Amino acid sequence: MGEAVTGPLRRPEHPGSGRRQARVLPRGRQAGHEAREAIEELLGDSPRRRDLLIEHLHRIQDRHGQIPAELLAALAEAMRLSYAEVYEVATFYAHFDVVKEDEPALPPLAVRVCDSLTCAMHGSAALHEALASQAMPEMRVVRAPCLGLCDQAPVVEVGHHFLHRATPAVVLEAVSQGDTQPHMADYVDLDRYRAAGGYQLLGRLRSGELDVEAVMAALEHAGLRGLGGAGFPTGRKWRAVRGQPGPRLMAVNGDEGEPGTFKDRHYLNTDPHRFLEGTLIAAHVVEAEEVFIYLRDEYPLAREILSHEIGRLPPGGPVLHLRRGAGAYICGEESALLESLEGKRGLPRHKPPFPFQRGLFGRPTLINNVETLYWVRDILERGPEWWAGQGRHGGKGLRSFSVSGRVRQPGVKLAPAGITLRELLAEHCGGMAEGHELMAFLPGGASGGILPAAMADLPLDFGTLEPHGCFIGSAAVIVLSQADDLRAAALNVMRFFEDESCGQCTPCRIGTQKARLLMERQEWDLPLMRELSEVMREASICGLGQAASNPLLSLLRHFPEFAAEEGHPA
Repeated sequence: MGEAVTGPLRRPEHPGSGRRQARVLPRGRQAGHEAREAIEELLGDSPRRRDLLIEHLHRIQDRHGQIPAELLAALAEAMRLSYAEVYEVATFYAHFDVVKEDEPALPPLAVRVCDSLTCAMHGSAALHEALASQAMPEMRVVRAPCLGLCDQAPVVEVGHHFLHRATPAVVLEAVSQGDTQPHMADYVDLDRYRAAGGYQLLGRLRSGELDVEAVMAALEHAGLRGLGGAGFPTGRKWRAVRGQPGPRLMAVNGDEGEPGTFKDRHYLNTDPHRFLEGTLIAAHVVEAEEVFIYLRDEYPLAREILSHEIGRLPPGGPVLHLRRGAGAYICGEESALLESLEGKRGLPRHKPPFPFQRGLFGRPTLINNVETLYWVRDILERGPEWWAGQGRHGGKGLRSFSVSGRVRQPGVKLAPAGITLRELLAEHCGGMAEGHELMAFLPGGASGGILPAAMADLPLDFGTLEPHGCFIGSAAVIVLSQADDLRAAALNVMRFFEDESCGQCTPCRIGTQKARLLMERQEWDLPLMRELSEVMREASICGLGQAASNPLLSLLRHFPEFAAEEGHPA
């Protein structure tokens, strides 16, 4: 499975023979002896399979703070891939800093300043400018998309250490002290989890005491839906995968990159075994031989916790593989995630076939989000009626709302599905921040659109916001007040989509760029904006391009006084 493919060989002519004989070296840039030795030492006994290419690129990046061209060439030789194949993957992902031979080496320490919407609202632009002007020789200051800590804005990542509510002085102190690794926090480890009844449900399932059909029926009766954003019924998805001929695989989508979303980080960092037990239950139900957990690179603490706790699990069941993303929002799309797991660029696949038919390595594959799997144990132990009865205003179940912006108490808020924003703020967030009045909110992160305060009594659930041009998605709620410029907010998220477009399809690649340029004008060409948005929505391959114009369109729909105001700078 996933064996590397040997690159094509150049065959020079042998003088006087009239025949071409094979060279022993692959086509493309050649590596020097020192570079080959460095790669062999770095990889050690690790397999050289193609699907591990991104993992091996991480090893180089972690060791050197960048990826020199000579090491990239040596890696290509070691993996029996062409230099072009390795180069195109390395340059696709934002967290790999490829340095060409004719370029000077980069300062080894990356200081990433988040510039997504919530951090921008809390002054990240000024923070970036201050750090850039005071940068030390060993550091480089770069902008970064959402780092998954919107409730702690503004956020700066120093190496793999995250600084909450960062200031220039705090960041520079961390750099000078070499504080670049994640700080371990308290969490429910295997012993504590087992003491509270953990893994008993999995044991009943594996022993046959609990029937597989009963598990799928319970999830269907409860109405559990995918909580990564799409909302597909979980029980139906498991049944569909199980109905495909084996062997089957499973992939977990932990690439939580939607600006404003940080719920998966919360659960992974605090109660990882509840997620792992749900994962193992799902793998047993669909008879998946292996499970690939794809975790965004911005979650190093979760990766450290999972690596340690997975190693403590008793033998038996599927093999669990933990794989790192590398800074590509598009890999949250299920088929792009599969491509990345195979060691390729994260380009969405055309459908059909769908992943449940032909997914990872061509096998039927179950794909679930972290939070979806987190709730499996509770639903099966407490009963589907418990979950179905948790909603409000017609909603079913619980939702983990990632709340950030102008609120007194931001964070992950566990609340009934269908709760209104007004209720969410009053009951879970302590109301609006001091001196701020609700003006607008994004109910589903950057792609979910923007709604006015007048719609704060709408139920927040699947299907309730679509009539208004928005959707709840991953339940990332960003709250704006009279202190915020809505045009600037919409422009911020459009710049994000332009940066994160994979570039595969023209409507998204060119559409997001053109939309950003139009939005930067003082006067907006509304007919052209609407026409462009329609093309992006109807012709893009995946959800990124299809949803990228939602904030713009909802602004035009619900805030005409802002969208049509002449001479108002974006």
